[in-house]
Amino acid sequence: MPNSITPGAVGRESAASLPQRNLGTQGLRVSALGLGCMGFSEFYGDAASRAAVDAVSVIHHALDLGVTLLDTADMYGPFTNEELVGRAVRDRRDRVTIATKFGILRDPSNPGKRGVSGRPEYVRSSCEGSLRRLGVDTIDLYYLHRRDKSLPIEETIGAMAQLVTEGKIRYLGLSEVSSETLRRAHATHPITAVQSEWSLWTRNWERTTFATARALGVGIVPYSPLGRGFLTGAIGSDTTFPVGDYRLTTPRFVGDNRTANLGIVDALRALAAAKGCTPAQVALAWLLSRGDDVVPIPGTTKAARLEENCGAAFVGLSAADLAQLADAVPPDSAAGDRYPTGMMDLVDE
Repeated sequence: MPNSITPGAVGRESAASLPQRNLGTQGLRVSALGLGCMGFSEFYGDAASRAAVDAVSVIHHALDLGVTLLDTADMYGPFTNEELVGRAVRDRRDRVTIATKFGILRDPSNPGKRGVSGRPEYVRSSCEGSLRRLGVDTIDLYYLHRRDKSLPIEETIGAMAQLVTEGKIRYLGLSEVSSETLRRAHATHPITAVQSEWSLWTRNWERTTFATARALGVGIVPYSPLGRGFLTGAIGSDTTFPVGDYRLTTPRFVGDNRTANLGIVDALRALAAAKGCTPAQVALAWLLSRGDDVVPIPGTTKAARLEENCGAAFVGLSAADLAQLADAVPPDSAAGDRYPTGMMDLVDE
């Protein structure tokens, strides 16, 4: 079958069988796995390797495999990632749920510097810019990428809600926010999804924001579900990253931290060998087992990796498998912070 999913040695499933899940309780239904599109534009690899990727073809292949959720943001590129997604879906808009984000400001003279804005006038201008770049009339899921701590969350959500009323947005989302912020936002306008980093090596949200999300009926969208590639097993102690790759300065990928974190990968490899699949599929299957309200968005620029990731939807983890992972990779087992110094300041914890 030309568009089949290969979950390791687990078997072959037709593209049409990729499961669907309700994302939140507001009516949005998407594929159980989405596609994070950020890596097509920057942060991973180098410019030459990204330029060699036919990103539109990879996105089309994702749709053919049954993926319906595409995730982007205005700050990826910046701005060029939305344009890419827009080109890819131009003739197949009815098959796609487009999620994009706003709120992170980048300084052209200092690409590593970040700011945040959630001011009502910026909400509107950002949305209109994203609509234009994506080439669509409506954004399906619009996230506040980071909370602007200088003003009440109600002001930002109120401005987003006005765009819903105008038909420019269908559903609202938040990224990397505290339980309190989520509750206050949801009281202002129903929130459909909360997006945060979540994987076997990043689990601090489980007892806080994710518990609140479930109480409110808000869907959970884990980004970096494969630990920025670390949990795939493709990164070893001798792996080098090109200049400009985000992982060069990420604590978990550096020095003794990397060496210590390879033990997590060893645990994934052991279970994957027993299941006849790959470490990446085990990592994604673990997230999918956390609940039917969870929709991970692994990113990749390779068709083979895309098929591998989709195959995780067909890797069933038994209670014994989950207990094995719980013993081998307990919460807080990762060595090193998940972000470089300064970037955690933007997170609303």
